[in-house]
Amino acid sequence: EFMPGQGPDELGLDGSETYDILGLSDLTPGKILKVRAVKPDGKVIEFNVRARVDTPIEVEYVKHGGILHYMLRKLAEEAKERQKAS
Repeated sequence: EFMPGQGPDELGLDGSETYDILGLSDLTPGKILKVRAVKPDGKVIEFNVRARVDTPIEVEYVKHGGILHYMLRKLAEEAKERQKAS
């Protein structure tokens, strides 16, 4: 989520940029992240955004690549545990 007064128009973003999002390794709900946008001409625009990850379980989903990947890993782990128990 863009910070107040720092939307795409105010920042001069038009969608042609490539983006790096910094600070994802220790993501927490609502964390402020730094974004580095690089325009095709090499101009760099840096700005902050708020991660729209609102709960700890959503953080887990992001870390696993989405809810589908999270659930598949969880099911696989549960199946391994059941195999060990039998």
